[in-house]
Amino acid sequence: MKAMLINAYGEDAVFEPAEVDTPELKPGHVRVKIAASSVNTVDTMIRKLGKDLSLSPDTPAILGMDFAGTIEAVGEAVDGYSVGDEVYGCAGGLADLPGTLAEFIVADTRLVAKKPKNVSMREAAALPLVAITAYEGLTRAGIKSGQKVLVHGGSGGVGHVALQLAKHFGAEVYSTGGGDVQLALIEQLGATPINYKTESVEQYVERHTGGVGFDLIFDSVGGANILNSFSAAALNGQIASTVSLCELDLSAAHFKGLSLHVVFMLIPMLHNVGREAHGEILSEIASIVESGGLTPILDESRFSLDQAGEAHARLESGKGMGKVVVEN
Repeated sequence: MKAMLINAYGEDAVFEPAEVDTPELKPGHVRVKIAASSVNTVDTMIRKLGKDLSLSPDTPAILGMDFAGTIEAVGEAVDGYSVGDEVYGCAGGLADLPGTLAEFIVADTRLVAKKPKNVSMREAAALPLVAITAYEGLTRAGIKSGQKVLVHGGSGGVGHVALQLAKHFGAEVYSTGGGDVQLALIEQLGATPINYKTESVEQYVERHTGGVGFDLIFDSVGGANILNSFSAAALNGQIASTVSLCELDLSAAHFKGLSLHVVFMLIPMLHNVGREAHGEILSEIASIVESGGLTPILDESRFSLDQAGEAHARLESGKGMGKVVVEN
């Protein structure tokens, strides 16, 4: 099969087309003919940092985690899937799991689900990593109908999904953004936009919560912004963070009695622990998409498999709006 390989990691790493063996079917797995694969920030980090990240595969490596496609073969001990089924998932591209920038992937059925019927392969491929991340963060933080929820970075890959899922769960949703295009998308998706560049945390907390603070904050920006989440949270509030690679003073969290939930959705893939939870979440996400509660936003640029490098560059440029997708 055709695949795009990384033969050496680094800032100047390039994808090279190659013919490689089609992956062999294994028990509990399905072989999927990939129609589309999306690019996530973690993919670009692996390409550049390589073995400085413990999750990076050995080279030559096939990167890419998300995919949507059609089952071509079914392994032993697989129930619920047949040849011809359209599926989506996040199942490779790290450690010893070959990725999705290829014609085929052999995927653990615990990491996949039937694709939502009302979206294209391209749209479905944009969802798995970000949707699982958003769903896990919101549910671990105990989201409830009627809560005031703040999503930091609501126009980003994870953020635009978290915003919509929070609305699906019945929350009153607010979201930060930093430009007219971002704020317009946030409003289009049904949340109240907050321009963090022109309004301080104290100002928007006062304006939208009467100074009480938000019940739940989903922070997809992370880093030093977590301190803004602490400031914006209500007493005994819940914070879900997807970017916690930093050192922080937790004093504010202590005195407000905050709960911090750190989400790292790659754990089941890396450690082969609780993988079935990902399949279950993806099935629930498919139902939400089919009910109209979640629409993936795709970048206007389109890329073929041969243009994997350009797709990575598009994501890293920061100029895109929505998920960047590679089509086979």
